[in-house]
Amino acid sequence: MLRVIPTSVVRIARLIALAFIAQAMVGPLDAQDAQGVRVVVADQIPAVTHDAPTFYADVLPILHENCVSCHQPAGLNMGGNVAPFSLMTYEDARPRARRIASAIREGRMPPWSAAEWQHGMFKGDRYLEDDEKTTLIAWAEEGASAGDPEDAPPVPEAVLSASIGANDWFLGEPDLVLEFDEQYCMDDDVRDIYVNIPVQLTEDMLPEDRWIQSIEYRNGPAVHHIIGGVGGLVPGAKPRIYEEGYGRLLRSGPREIMFNMHYNKEPGPGTAVCSNIKAGITFKKDGDVIRHVTGGDQLWMNPASLLIPAGDPSYSKSIEYEFEEDVEILSFMPHMHLRGKAALYEITYPDGRHETLLHVPKYEFNWQHSYAFREPVFAPKGSALRFTLWWDNSEDNPNNPDPSVDVRWGRPTHAEMSQGYMNFQTLDERHIVVGDPLPEDLRSGSDEDPRSRVRGR
Repeated sequence: MLRVIPTSVVRIARLIALAFIAQAMVGPLDAQDAQGVRVVVADQIPAVTHDAPTFYADVLPILHENCVSCHQPAGLNMGGNVAPFSLMTYEDARPRARRIASAIREGRMPPWSAAEWQHGMFKGDRYLEDDEKTTLIAWAEEGASAGDPEDAPPVPEAVLSASIGANDWFLGEPDLVLEFDEQYCMDDDVRDIYVNIPVQLTEDMLPEDRWIQSIEYRNGPAVHHIIGGVGGLVPGAKPRIYEEGYGRLLRSGPREIMFNMHYNKEPGPGTAVCSNIKAGITFKKDGDVIRHVTGGDQLWMNPASLLIPAGDPSYSKSIEYEFEEDVEILSFMPHMHLRGKAALYEITYPDGRHETLLHVPKYEFNWQHSYAFREPVFAPKGSALRFTLWWDNSEDNPNNPDPSVDVRWGRPTHAEMSQGYMNFQTLDERHIVVGDPLPEDLRSGSDEDPRSRVRGR
């Protein structure tokens, strides 16, 4: 429960007394001014009389729930974004109290871009309740007191295990780590570059096909995003975890796994940098049951048709996709660059019903979330999905590299992209026991299930 700001009863009494004294001392011509004095004094009297929030009793539970999964000593690597400080202790949080309050007022933290009316629809969504916002702001404004350490709640197990993860891996020690044989180096004059870098997966590293449980990246400097044969990474993305009943096959070695790397940095003397990555993979345990096989998934707008006019504050483009069989939609993830403004996924069902599945009213380039439904959305055969993106190519967009030019689709950060990612599953449930021989239809082929790759038409 929120504790509100304390008020000194003595101070209130003194202020009220001064108001009445002021009225008694004035004549008839000054009566209206005296009335004004009473109004001013009354406005200065807080309406609440309870104790101010304290760190251990009021603030720390909110930080545990919403903040310390990223703001911890090791720092969760969110697609290259790492929280710059820990908030796990009072000594960590006290000097940053006003920064916390400012970030909350401005809506910068916690980072999440889905519309507020969709609160509760997606797994891991990051919303602060109104009373939580009020508590954190009041704590900062009223001196950021510690309170009684005995009031501190226990650290949640998930946070505790992550904060002591082996070798700084958020999900613990991986079963397999893939990295480049040598660092990739960029000269001083390089700003933006794409390059394909192969990694050799030997038979000793992976002698048999395995089911992936999770994929987590550790990035080197200047890495913008990764499209890899074991899963990709964009700014602000969490590690990929396949929940119970879900999995993706990683084919055994010897073979080559390609990583499509996008590097971006400021050019200039002394900016040359060398960079590597690590992809840490954990596998499902023998006896786990796979009911759904997942793979790659994309919705494409035709790159050749994308042309954002110079100065346009709200250019939009849409595509539609029709489902050819009954499916359950699992997640969406829109992708644009610096001019990205908003995204919308809508569906029209065969019976004519229309529904908005995801609305991102304020797209954030540095926080590209994957929005996974808490409950999969059933889309019957014949349902039509409409995917719309908006871009702001005006001078009012503070991230716009150059509002004076028309912008086309392109891989560099100063160009634009127009992708939407969708993950869905068919209703044919499998029963694959990890450790048993693979079913015949999965014994050869790529790491992806081709049924889950979709393209807009």
